[in-house]
Amino acid sequence: MLEVGSSGDLQFFQLQLQLFDLPQHLLALRSEEHTLQLLYQQLQAFDLGSPRVERCTLTCDLYGVALDLSCECGVLCLIRLLLRKSGLALGEDHRLQRRRIERIQIGPKFSCTGCDRVVQQPAPSRPVERGLAGPNLLAHVIVSKFSDHLPLYRQSEIYARQGVEISRSTLAGWVGAASDLLAPLVDAIQKHVLAGTKLHADDTPMPVLAPGNGKTRTGRLWTYVRDDRPAGAEAAPAVWFAYSEDRRGEHPRQHLKSFRGALQADAYAGFHHLYGKNIYEAACWAHARRKFHEIHVIHASPTTNEALARIGALYAIEDEIRGRPADLRLSIRQARARPLLDELRTWMEKALRGLSPKSETAGAIRYALSRWRALTRYTENGMLEIDNSAAERALRAVALGRKNFLFVGSDCGGERAAAMYTLIGSAKLNGLDPELYLRTVLATIADHPISHIDELLPWNFAPSLQTHASEAS
Repeated sequence: MLEVGSSGDLQFFQLQLQLFDLPQHLLALRSEEHTLQLLYQQLQAFDLGSPRVERCTLTCDLYGVALDLSCECGVLCLIRLLLRKSGLALGEDHRLQRRRIERIQIGPKFSCTGCDRVVQQPAPSRPVERGLAGPNLLAHVIVSKFSDHLPLYRQSEIYARQGVEISRSTLAGWVGAASDLLAPLVDAIQKHVLAGTKLHADDTPMPVLAPGNGKTRTGRLWTYVRDDRPAGAEAAPAVWFAYSEDRRGEHPRQHLKSFRGALQADAYAGFHHLYGKNIYEAACWAHARRKFHEIHVIHASPTTNEALARIGALYAIEDEIRGRPADLRLSIRQARARPLLDELRTWMEKALRGLSPKSETAGAIRYALSRWRALTRYTENGMLEIDNSAAERALRAVALGRKNFLFVGSDCGGERAAAMYTLIGSAKLNGLDPELYLRTVLATIADHPISHIDELLPWNFAPSLQTHASEAS
């Protein structure tokens, strides 16, 4: 094998002539473009005679792109004269290298001086058709906006400081094209989330620019989280976001039409019509506790202090059994949490009789008592959680982003945001660097069979990407 080194003074390694006994030859050049001429000059001194093969393949690595080129005239002309670079046939893209954008030439063509045959490698698929952004730059733009909460106009200013003019509209177009490309993957995550038997659900406002008047209206971003790890289950965690133009109850009804099981959510009235034969409610103790805590911060009293202490005892039990098998969690809750809940209800009913009906503390107690059946359901099923914190954690990224980019430009922008939050949130739940995950997916999904889209889900990528990340570190 002939190898050309790219470091130091570009010394040539040993030429192993016995390689020509093989039926096909691979010349590996790990070099910059200018070393091709140096290699040509060195090879002119050799008289290798007629080769005993009919075809040779030249593999080199130029511009950061691996090329597999071959000429049918045989090995002799390739060994003596190689292939000389005759032009760039297929274009270029922009990639993010060490947090700087570099223009990468792709798809050069070469001509064989032995037979004048032109050879070139087929152009690689691009994430954005006829676009200049490579997978790593696209992934960086997406993660910067939806995970690091950096608006596109600020990203445009950052790239301008690096000498690259990329308008905000161009960045928005890239995000839209990536969203369309990744849509089958988002659909696969949605299918996985809704296949569970327990969901955490919540929603948050999403300001949307109203066309024509420059004002905003309030859209809605819904989140549905499947995460059974606290109950020791092995099913992969995932989160699915959905956008709607308003908060009408018909939206969660449409989202959850195929779901069967427990829905852990707050007291939003739009969820109430879902509960029945197929879906049952598991309420959130964090919401009940928060009402007492808000009163306690402003005006502490023995009643609010007692309520917080009793609810805290329930959470102390949950801390002990988090991650344990569902049957063990159920038995411990029945033995320890259930008696505390019975005492808490008795105490609340007694305290309520001594409070003014119009007081905020009485309102907090009535909130808990009116939802007591749903609040205590977690003690009847070891898979359920005491609260809906999983959904609230998923929405935290949306709230932080909302403070930075303030609004989305249209309903279409809201749908794209939901798709990106789905992919980034699911990657994080599976312990992945979302930028590394998106970069890997964007580089392969265009040529990936749609029937095998599940292979690109975060939890199926997790082992290889985690290994790659550890090796890189």
